[in-house]
Amino acid sequence: MIDRKHIGMTLPVFKATADAWRLRFFAKAIGETNAVYFDEAAAHDAGHPAPPLPPTFLFSLEFEQPSTNWRADLGIVPERILHGEQSFTYHRMAHAGDVLQFESRISGIYEKKGGALTFIVRDTRVTNQHGQHVADLRSVIVQR
Repeated sequence: MIDRKHIGMTLPVFKATADAWRLRFFAKAIGETNAVYFDEAAAHDAGHPAPPLPPTFLFSLEFEQPSTNWRADLGIVPERILHGEQSFTYHRMAHAGDVLQFESRISGIYEKKGGALTFIVRDTRVTNQHGQHVADLRSVIVQR
């Protein structure tokens, strides 16, 4: 059982760069065919300063968090977790070369199945190098 006292806990803030080569790799992996994700000229022709981040790419960048000690602090056992849910609310485009800041906090902890499953909700605010609000991410980890 994960103690609800951790609701509100903030995780270490970190920054990650949206490298163009990684955007292309990710876009290819998800089957994206729109040239704006692969070709700088196509991105410019579409009105972008650089190739935009493919949908859900921010989830990949969130894995670059330098410390996962917060999981142990909560009592999360990696061998017993599942990825339960992920959602994105976008406020503005992010592009190749942007340096994105991730600020996360634990916003909820609840149980189901008589305590057999614990759900940990993490909300993350993403801003770019200009301090502009890019997106809000919500992920749910399920520990059995």
